[in-house]
Amino acid sequence: MDSAEVIAQLNAIAARVEALAERARLLAEENQRLRLQQEQLAGERSQLLAKNEQARSRVEAMIARLKSLEQHT
Repeated sequence: MDSAEVIAQLNAIAARVEALAERARLLAEENQRLRLQQEQLAGERSQLLAKNEQARSRVEAMIARLKSLEQHT
């Protein structure tokens, strides 16, 4: 194997390493975006659960008032 072949192989390896490094960088960015999105969705879910609980409490209170009115008539 002559030096030209060795240099060609080293260049090919270097190109693959650079491509892998770029791929790793892109995956890290995507991972960061997905983590942020997950945090936002978790916050939205928490807010929706709280709103749902408030609505359920209001409905239960209305039902209780209606039953109370029903019993008084």
